[in-house]
Amino acid sequence: MITLHHLENSRSHRILWLLEELELKYEVIEYKRNKLTMLAPKELKDIHPLGKSPVITDQGKTIAESGAIIEYLVEEYDKKERFKPQSRDGALEYRYWLHYAEGSLMMPLMMTLLFAKIEASPMPFIVKPIVKGLSKTVRASFITPQRNLHLNFLNEHLGKNKWFCGNEFSAADIQLSFPIESASHFKGFTKDFPALISFLKQIKERPAYQKAQAVGGELKSFI
Repeated sequence: MITLHHLENSRSHRILWLLEELELKYEVIEYKRNKLTMLAPKELKDIHPLGKSPVITDQGKTIAESGAIIEYLVEEYDKKERFKPQSRDGALEYRYWLHYAEGSLMMPLMMTLLFAKIEASPMPFIVKPIVKGLSKTVRASFITPQRNLHLNFLNEHLGKNKWFCGNEFSAADIQLSFPIESASHFKGFTKDFPALISFLKQIKERPAYQKAQAVGGELKSFI
C-alpha cells in the first residue's frame, strides 16, 4: 500500500488529492509543523534526508518532490489514462506545467514570504527603518513585478483554456494548485486575476479535492 508522509498545510495536499482522484488505497502518516518556525519536524528526515514533504513510500521505493511523485503515480496507476494528455503535443505541454510550477512559479512567491518575514522580524530600532526600506525596494523593483508577471501569464492562459492542458483536467492542474492557492491570499488577487479565481473554484468543487481536504485538513497559505 502507498504511504504518504503528509505535512500539514503543505505541498503534500496535492498528493493526497491525486491519490483520491486515482481512487487508490493509501495510508497517511501526518506530521505537524513547528509552531514557531513553521518548519517540518525532524522525524521527516528519517524518511528522506532533506526532511521535506511530500514523500511517499510504495513497493519498496521512497519518492520525494511533488512533480516526481505525481509523474510516478500517474505512470504507475493511471491505467485509464485520465490524468495525462496522450497526444505528443499535449504530453509536452503537460510536462512543461509540471516543471514550471516549482521551477519558475514558486520562486517569486517564496521570496514574497521571505521578505515579509524579514520586515516583520524583531530587530534593533536603529536598523529597522534601513532593513524595511531595503526590503520594500527589493519587493517593489523585483519581487512583485516578477510575481505578477507569472500570475498574469497563468491568468491569460486560463482565460483561453478551461484547464492548463486544454479542456481536460490533468495532474498538471493538481501540481499548479498549491502555488495558485497560495497566491490567492495576496492583496488584489481577486480583482486582478479572475481566471485564476475561476480555476480555484473549479478545483474545490471536485469530490476528490474535498475528500483530500477532509483527510489532510484545509490548505491555508502562509505565503
